[in-house]
Amino acid sequence: MAQSKGTVVLAYSGGLDTSCILVWLKEQGYDVVAYLANIGQKEDFEAARKKALALGAKKVYIEDVSREFVEQFIWPAVQANALYEDRYLLGTALARPCIARRLVEIAQREGAQHVAHGATGKGNDQVRFELSCYALCPKIKVVAPWRLPEFYQCFPGRRELMDYAKKHGIPVPVTPKTPWSMDENLMHISYEAGILENPKNQAPPGLYTKTCDPANSPDTPDVLEIQFERGVPVKVTNTGDGATRSSALELFVYLNDIAGKHGVGRIDIVENRFVGMKSRGIYETPAGTILYHAHLDIEAFTMDREVRKIKQGLSLKFSELVYNGFWHSPECEFLRECIGHSQEPVEGTVRLSVFKGHVYILGRESPRSLYNEELVSMNVQGDYEPADATGFININSLRLKEYHRLQSKVTVKQDE
Repeated sequence: MAQSKGTVVLAYSGGLDTSCILVWLKEQGYDVVAYLANIGQKEDFEAARKKALALGAKKVYIEDVSREFVEQFIWPAVQANALYEDRYLLGTALARPCIARRLVEIAQREGAQHVAHGATGKGNDQVRFELSCYALCPKIKVVAPWRLPEFYQCFPGRRELMDYAKKHGIPVPVTPKTPWSMDENLMHISYEAGILENPKNQAPPGLYTKTCDPANSPDTPDVLEIQFERGVPVKVTNTGDGATRSSALELFVYLNDIAGKHGVGRIDIVENRFVGMKSRGIYETPAGTILYHAHLDIEAFTMDREVRKIKQGLSLKFSELVYNGFWHSPECEFLRECIGHSQEPVEGTVRLSVFKGHVYILGRESPRSLYNEELVSMNVQGDYEPADATGFININSLRLKEYHRLQSKVTVKQDE
């Protein structure tokens, strides 16, 4: 029996990896408290609880954090129009600091000096978990088995992990798992590794689980009206059947259902991990895709042009910080405050169509609109003097004329 090393709180999923890690931590002398966050994934949580206890966990915490995930993590990302490398809506990156926050709180409640996770040594999640834990509790010690030689040298592949599970009576799937890795939460599901590591391989037909094939989606669109206040969706109405949702969690779940039905939210990308390597990932982000387009539209309608330019730069930095694991950092907190302040005028309703894998904006209205129909009209002069544009164009062309004059001199000199 190994010497006691104290209590460790393990971020537990109930899957093969963290189940084996739970038993392995006990072999190393830790008392293990398992923490399973319900963040919207499809899971038999009671079965996971029983499994953890049967494997020797001293205590098991299972908490539903779906609502706070939406309100405290997804909504700020919607306000920011957060998008990493122009395509990724950050579903996993947003979930990790939410889970890590509760992991640390439970460690403090249990008097544990250690927390542990099952993230691999090559991915982003190890960074996200640990930076969050250290930011929230600087004295915490993190046990990351997949970075410990005594662990990964024993388990160089999945077969060794399966053998260990059988030896220790850890329930394993009767049938082989899908030949790729999946991670799900309320916002999205990701697929990577296995046969997907070859970037030229097309996603197999049975891979997608949150969205249907757009080719087989309904032939009639769903038309939705999404109401925003301070850049946050507060109500969605389906104009077809009159269905409405207004609480944050119900609204988001409903949009997931509608978008999934129409095949909205699929991407297949190669991205740059924070640790320095490129990886291929396939993602489904149904509700997040609808809200990205809707918020982008109402923001452009209500926000001053120059403020929005600055805010776009902040959003780019925010997305990078979230992806890299710095949610719980002073700079990210500062950005959230700045972006939140920019959203004060972002109020109104966007009307859109969800159809065959796409989101189409149909119209918008807002009491805070900066759109002046009379001013922009081709039929009404409004409070604008067309002749003034001549001076405006002359001033702006001055720089171009001077540049061309200099280039002409350089060309002549080179020809001599």
